[in-house]
Amino acid sequence: MSADTRLILEDGTVLEGIGFGHPVAAAGEVVFNTGMVGYPEALTDPSYRGQILVLTYPLIGNYGVPTMRLDSLGLPEGFESGRVQVSGLVVSEHSGCFSHHSASISLSQWLAENLVPGISGIDTRALTKRIRKHGSMLGKIETGREQTEFFNPNLTDLAATVSVREVLEHEANGREPAPTVVLLDCGCKVAIARSLLSRGLNVIRVPHDYYFLNLQFDGLVISNGPGDPKMLESTIRNIRHALAVGKPILGICLGNQLLARAVGAETYKMKFGHRSQNQPCLEVEYSSEVKNSPTARCVITSQNHGYAVREEGLPEDWRVWFRNANDGTVEGIRHVSKPFVGVQFHPESMPGPEDTGWIFDEFVSRIKR
Repeated sequence: MSADTRLILEDGTVLEGIGFGHPVAAAGEVVFNTGMVGYPEALTDPSYRGQILVLTYPLIGNYGVPTMRLDSLGLPEGFESGRVQVSGLVVSEHSGCFSHHSASISLSQWLAENLVPGISGIDTRALTKRIRKHGSMLGKIETGREQTEFFNPNLTDLAATVSVREVLEHEANGREPAPTVVLLDCGCKVAIARSLLSRGLNVIRVPHDYYFLNLQFDGLVISNGPGDPKMLESTIRNIRHALAVGKPILGICLGNQLLARAVGAETYKMKFGHRSQNQPCLEVEYSSEVKNSPTARCVITSQNHGYAVREEGLPEDWRVWFRNANDGTVEGIRHVSKPFVGVQFHPESMPGPEDTGWIFDEFVSRIKR
């Protein structure tokens, strides 16, 4: 570990700390996550690409990092992609000693293997309060003589750096013919693919800018991913073509924003975003497709996004489906009559509560009908 490590914010703030992980300089957008657990899943979430992540829970690393294994569907267990996606990690206290039956290496070793720097000894509570007041800002981690310039990841096509490079086909485990969905990969979490396959759907996973309309499919899922949705013009154009076809569509996180832009709505950058596993959302447009459900409910959701849909720009035949109970922002949209829906949160819930897994069930029901 290096005591000569510092976090520098674009407003001139300099925070001295202790380095761990890989001793290299890194730059990106500084954001915070208030989740208590789940750092292996969070750090491998492609939506964090280009960001320096502040974890507000005071002790990080105490249960180590498990060995990456593949499940029966051929997907990594316990991780949301094949590598650490954050540009850097900021914590209050880093635990070099870990204890968990599944752990094989420490958090510091894992970051070092992925060439990602970390810094501990930071008052993450004070840092989070600063970000909440001023908004997400650019920052950089420098260690020793390693220096770098500030970098704004939102001015680049981040999805291109985390999307698959070629078409991949995954078959559901089952003997009977299964419906097929196109998974538009804008930085897709592993758990989204697993949620579809485990419900008996075959999945064709395509790059974010791939023209998929020539494929044979029964539904479309638009995945999560990093960055500003406005940067993905070709993706939005292809989604607009898919809307004209009329097959069921489900947008998740960035996918919700891309779906909204495809129908003519606007998106905007939030002050500091939603990143946690405890965001309450109210279902304001009741879904009659869910059996034995009350007409109004609040669900606790896992989230990771810095952009949101502007409600005022939604067309007349679209409705706000979910709304954040904390700040009133749009958390989901749906068409009044056609099988098109989007949610801003993560129904695959890795990490996080499992309140909204039924959204995948509803999507499957639409396809089968």
